[in-house]
Amino acid sequence: MQQKKATPLRSDAQRNRERILDVALAELTRSADTPLSAIAKKAGVGQGTFYRNFPNREALLLEIYRHEVQQVADTAAQLLQTRAPDRALREWMDRLAQFAMTKAGLAEALRATALAHGTLTRLGHGAMSSATALLLAANEKAGSIRPGVTPEDFFLFIAGLWQIDADGDWQPRATRLLDLVMDGLRVGAPGSAPPE
Repeated sequence: MQQKKATPLRSDAQRNRERILDVALAELTRSADTPLSAIAKKAGVGQGTFYRNFPNREALLLEIYRHEVQQVADTAAQLLQTRAPDRALREWMDRLAQFAMTKAGLAEALRATALAHGTLTRLGHGAMSSATALLLAANEKAGSIRPGVTPEDFFLFIAGLWQIDADGDWQPRATRLLDLVMDGLRVGAPGSAPPE
């Protein structure tokens, strides 16, 4: 049986979808209990248009997560075009922290969806892993980090981000943690100065 290709959305339908996602992200970040009808109204679309795009809350949450993760992942290549590899990696880590902390209002709803379907990790893993691999490879080639660091290693190193209280003064703690991670990645780098 041949699989049917998804037809691209018309430009007006695409704009509606993007507007729904933008409004939903803002509203659900503020309050995870925001009714879907309120999101549709604020996005300026009818209930039919809303439910055609997102048949239920779970579908909306998963698409927001996928969209946001993809945006963070896409910045890796953009940063490498304009910055030295080590600077690009460190700035990308800041963007990752910003994503993790500012989407905390959405986190509970996402976690519930993930627990119910085990899909959250799968949705974000490919994009984030690819972005991390790109940054690590550029840094390894430049000699700015130790060789052999994998994306899995990297995510274990930064796992502490998810332990920081997003409702508190998280930025200084995240900056310190990520500076320590970066310092650790530099130890043993071919381009680093030997210890005195």
